[in-house]
Amino acid sequence: MPSSLLISKEIPSLQYSPSLDRFDLTWESPLATLLGLGRAAGADFIEFFLEKVNYISCLAENDLITSIAPRLSTGAGIRVFRGKADCYVSTNDLSFNGLKNALEKGLSILGLTLPSPNAFIPEINLEMLRDYASAKGKENWLSQSSSMQEMGDILLSANDYINKKASHVQSRRAAYFRDWQEVLVASSDGTFARDIRLTQSVGYNLLCADGANRSSIGKRAGNTSDPGFLRTWNYQTDAEDVAESAGKMLYADYVESGTYPIIMANHFGGVIFHEACGHLLETTQIEQKTTPFIDKKGEKIAHENLTAWDEGLSSNAFGTIDMDDEGMPAQRTLLIENGILKNFIADRAGSINTGHPRTGSGRRQSYAYAAASRMRNTYIASGDYTLEDLFASVDKGIYCKKMGGGSVGATGEFNFAVDEAYLVENGKLTKPLKGATLIGEAKEIMNKISMCSQDLGLAAGFCGSVSGSVYVTVGQPHLKVDSITVGGR
Repeated sequence: MPSSLLISKEIPSLQYSPSLDRFDLTWESPLATLLGLGRAAGADFIEFFLEKVNYISCLAENDLITSIAPRLSTGAGIRVFRGKADCYVSTNDLSFNGLKNALEKGLSILGLTLPSPNAFIPEINLEMLRDYASAKGKENWLSQSSSMQEMGDILLSANDYINKKASHVQSRRAAYFRDWQEVLVASSDGTFARDIRLTQSVGYNLLCADGANRSSIGKRAGNTSDPGFLRTWNYQTDAEDVAESAGKMLYADYVESGTYPIIMANHFGGVIFHEACGHLLETTQIEQKTTPFIDKKGEKIAHENLTAWDEGLSSNAFGTIDMDDEGMPAQRTLLIENGILKNFIADRAGSINTGHPRTGSGRRQSYAYAAASRMRNTYIASGDYTLEDLFASVDKGIYCKKMGGGSVGATGEFNFAVDEAYLVENGKLTKPLKGATLIGEAKEIMNKISMCSQDLGLAAGFCGSVSGSVYVTVGQPHLKVDSITVGGR
């Protein structure tokens, strides 16, 4: 280990041999030296993010496996702060010199240069390694996951089963992926933490057609932390659910455009809160001045019956993390309580630039991206009403059972397709409807969510933003929106 009185000119002669098989304690000394070098150059803060990925996806279309796509990657990202300014440099060269060259690049972008040859370079005193992977038994997760042969066999069996349950099938798709990731974070504030993540997802997409009638229904499940997830997928139950929905939507009437009260189903219904409100509570939106809630902390922004959370702790949920990509342990953040805005979602840069405290929400797709404030498991909490109460409150409206895709503007204007909907008359479901699109604006719709039932459900999702695509959970109980614009025919 180098002396704490290392001199700058001695750095080129240092020899380090950290493990290339895993991110362990052999990385402490070289990273501590490089962090000290960056601080001696005048940077206020430096962070190294090291990553290894082993990813594979498998797609079955009808009765064939049509795609198997593996991906291996290794690299590091270096972030340098000077005041409120920061820059980010990434490299796939994890040698000491490779990391040093990337650090020098980052320093130069901020107008900093390496110290003189005779300058002292104090080694940063890193904390004892917080190794979530070893502490929580994650080391063998990759070897315990499904083999390529097993992936294909299960997906083909699933496609065969759904073909027996559905009518007028035009195409069947079953898709699975497994994303294994090992990360190490070392920062000049002493952060030194390692984790292994295992994220998996599997699901169906069914297209049915009969003459001019069409229906398309999908369903997806996601998991973290269970290597045997694919083996325990109950594709029979999912196939029956998807086939039933597709059959009802195939001959459904088109919805009439208008303004209606609606009841939104739990689970993936939470995608609207995620997109139309959750993003507006990320500090990246405050920095860009694109959120209507920028100065509303402590004020009412939603109906008094609405409480919402963002957290990384729910067991096996798709957005669950033991630590974020800045090395901060996961925790629970109360976003809205009884309609009052309580907190924003903040990463390190967001905290520096806005003053809001970090929430363990610094996330990124890979080492190629700087971390940013991102959601994890984000949902509207259960309320005090029963499902019967919600339906009984609607004389004529729409039940949105399955949500589809949509788009959201920078300040919260949204439109979302409804894949499966039903007319509600006098508190009862009467007939299936298709072609519905929900149109609204976050700051208005939040005040119209007047009733939440007691059946909170979570669903897997994918979220794209400035730091790439990350795995998230959306969710809510069944809820009632007093009025919303519904596009149709």
